[in-house]
Amino acid sequence: MAGFASAGDSHTGEERLARFERLMEETHGLGGETLVSYSVQGFLRQDAAGQEEPWLHLSAQATLSLICQRCMGPVDVEVAFERDFRFVATEELAEIEDEESEEDVLVLSKSFNLLELAEDELLMSMPPVPKHAVCPKPVKLQAADPNFVAEETEKPNPFSALQALKDKGLG
Repeated sequence: MAGFASAGDSHTGEERLARFERLMEETHGLGGETLVSYSVQGFLRQDAAGQEEPWLHLSAQATLSLICQRCMGPVDVEVAFERDFRFVATEELAEIEDEESEEDVLVLSKSFNLLELAEDELLMSMPPVPKHAVCPKPVKLQAADPNFVAEETEKPNPFSALQALKDKGLG
């Protein structure tokens, strides 16, 4: 990744949603042929000490078929992000700097997986409660049980039975 950033390289691409296991779980297996588009640009930026650090600008977008939490039907939701990441040499340094800095810090690694990072960011960009702007079917906002028998609205006065006995001359 350092070489990619140093060279100022860029890449754009598309992958089928089926390639992203965790996103497929969120869509309940729907839309596997949907395309996830991404774009990546590497660059160098000087830190406060004047040293050049490798950075990565990543963006991605996809339309996910999620479940509307109002009508429980499918709803297509556009999910996208655009973010910069700074790379550091070790995991220890990343932990320290991630706490102290506002930018996202990642570790330089030979096993760096760009698509996994894009999937992480898309998952975090998903709405917490997906829903239609206007549901295609009217939403029933109350529940009724046909076997439910309502209690009497007026409870009898417990002293009315005593009063009835008194009126009959038994009390």
